[in-house]
Amino acid sequence: MPERYADAIMKYLAERSSSPLKSRQLARQMGIGDENYHTFREAVKQLRDEGRIVLGSGSALMLPEMGGEITGFYRRNPKGFGFVIPEHPNAHGDLFIPPDGSGGAMTGDLVRATTKRKGKRDGRMMYEGKIVEILQRGRNQFVGLLRKTGDIHFILPEGKKFTQPILLRDVGEAGPKLGTKVVVEIVDYGRGGDDLPAGVIVEVLGEEGELAVETRAVIHAHGLKEHFDEATLRNAREVTAAFDPDNLDHKREDVTAVRIATIDPADARDYDDAISLQRNPDGTVTLGVHIADVAHFVTPGSPLDEEAKRRSTSTYFPRRVLPMLPEILSNGVCSLQEGQKRLTKSAFITYDADGKVVKTRLSETIIRSMKRLTYEQAQSICDAARGGGKKETGGFDPEVVELVKDMETLARKIEARRRKAGMIHLDLPAIDLVLDDDGKVIDAVPEDTSYSHTIIEMFMVEANEAVARKLRAAGRGFLRRIHPDPDDESGKDLGAFVKACGQKLPKSMTPKDIQALLASVKGKPESYAVNLAVLKTFQQAQYSPMEVGHFALASDCYCHFTSPIRRYPDLTVHRLMAEYCRKQLNDKPKEDIPELMELGRNCTAAERRSEAAESELRQVLILQFLATKEGEIFDGVITGVANFGIFVQWPKYLCEGLIRLEDLGDDWWQVDAKTGAVRGEATGRTFRMGDGIRVRVLGVDVARRQLNLLPVKETASSRKRETESGGKSKSKGKKGGKKRK
Repeated sequence: MPERYADAIMKYLAERSSSPLKSRQLARQMGIGDENYHTFREAVKQLRDEGRIVLGSGSALMLPEMGGEITGFYRRNPKGFGFVIPEHPNAHGDLFIPPDGSGGAMTGDLVRATTKRKGKRDGRMMYEGKIVEILQRGRNQFVGLLRKTGDIHFILPEGKKFTQPILLRDVGEAGPKLGTKVVVEIVDYGRGGDDLPAGVIVEVLGEEGELAVETRAVIHAHGLKEHFDEATLRNAREVTAAFDPDNLDHKREDVTAVRIATIDPADARDYDDAISLQRNPDGTVTLGVHIADVAHFVTPGSPLDEEAKRRSTSTYFPRRVLPMLPEILSNGVCSLQEGQKRLTKSAFITYDADGKVVKTRLSETIIRSMKRLTYEQAQSICDAARGGGKKETGGFDPEVVELVKDMETLARKIEARRRKAGMIHLDLPAIDLVLDDDGKVIDAVPEDTSYSHTIIEMFMVEANEAVARKLRAAGRGFLRRIHPDPDDESGKDLGAFVKACGQKLPKSMTPKDIQALLASVKGKPESYAVNLAVLKTFQQAQYSPMEVGHFALASDCYCHFTSPIRRYPDLTVHRLMAEYCRKQLNDKPKEDIPELMELGRNCTAAERRSEAAESELRQVLILQFLATKEGEIFDGVITGVANFGIFVQWPKYLCEGLIRLEDLGDDWWQVDAKTGAVRGEATGRTFRMGDGIRVRVLGVDVARRQLNLLPVKETASSRKRETESGGKSKSKGKKGGKKRK
């Protein structure tokens, strides 16, 4: 039936609107085989007849222009305006809604909006809309602190998506005390304006500031699931009890005698990848990447599978994990523990002396890890090897030492080869938070960047690519990990920005062009700004069966295979790989591409929701810590500009704050978002993205996730005083930094 392709075609055209394609090209990129092309063409004709796609130059398929009315999902900005994301994509994209045009809609609501033209900008027609009907409410539960004014109880929802107070009707004398963090469900949305929504308390979370409370608040805010239902847990217990590595229902390659080790963080509990490396008589080496065979335990349609599909990913918070699979699996029979027989799927990749791939083989295997190493331990072995054997190697078995040394040698060759091919590495800082026993941030330290991390990263990338290429060669549809090229508009913006920084970039960027740009600014003052601008230019990676490569990795065919414990797309790849290894692929019907596209969208959305939750809790913990530093002065870096202010990052904590334009000084400030600059018309003073700037902490609003800053007017003597005082403000009426316990 052609209908099943219609939505997939529309979504694809929306995501790749900068690259018009003819019907046959579109089918090929979407992974539609010749046997289904007739049905695909019928779907294209149906969409054309309905006016949802149009023919452009050279019979290329394109999205239509914005109509007079659209339906879509509303997303509100904290500044009051918002956007409607159309249900049916169009060539214009999202519809701008001014502050007085929301009609009482909240973020996530399905709405109907009228549109009107507002003239052209840069040759493109601009539109503005007004919401005339709320078709379906979206989110209805919010978290906030219980407050009271007069006789009225209310909460101010945390976060930036919904900023109106919610009135509470059910708070009696026996209710939670003021200042308690609660979950509220809206029962009356009001009519907008001064008519506020009203709700009831459905859960009491606890005291603000406690790690467990803040974690649960973020879990609620992002709609994540905390606990597994009984059917899922029972299924996990059953497959665990039935596991007998010495009595399997099908033959596996036994590599338990091969030297294999795991390298993971010191606090890891689930080990889903292990590495082997064998030298061959002809001078080649064979890398074995062995991944926990989760698919053996999680069968399609089972309670475990359905729950894993719903979650799609694990979410990692400080001192707490929401796993995709119950711990009895992820930390038990699916974890490649030292000395234990475990089922794996393995990619064996043979390399020549230059680190080039000679051949690849996939296999279902059974392994036994001889050693569980931490990244720190692996790095100590590498350091000792570079020291000519004079340094201690931690008393590890010589076989382990030799394995790690060989791993580093191969990883460096692979990295050099991939960088030559165009793999992009951004030079941006990362930090680890230091928590006290109560789960409060007391410090931040630079993230460990030792080469042992790169060793594992290179091997995982190689294995992911090897599996993807084998499945592509077999003619199967599968969930790829795609990273589209930067779109034309983003490329223009990046070009304008780097030109302002004194650099050049071709109009049509390749990964090697980006590499050359980053190399040209390495070690220079503008390096941070350029790396950040490149990151913002990139489109987000996603899961899709579309035959689109991975731009940042300079790979034409890539998937995720190496973490089936925590990512559902990897699990789907493992199932296909099992059929490949058993030579059963030709006996199976071809994959349903529209169904795979929908699964990919769901997995991508779950991944972004999980990442947003992790990021928000991290931000909350840092802001709670920085609230104790009101009045302190620090040297920041400008990371962005907007028509209302300048964003400045505190490098030690990687936390962004805002200086409002009116606080920059008495001037008329001109904002150029394309070049990342703000310039004073009278004074000529200019602030650019990447510039250093000295600022003072004005205040912290944890509920609104805001760090407010003021610029500091410096003199040579004031800088000397600030340096001598450790960067803390001595002004009266301001709170100095508190001594850490």
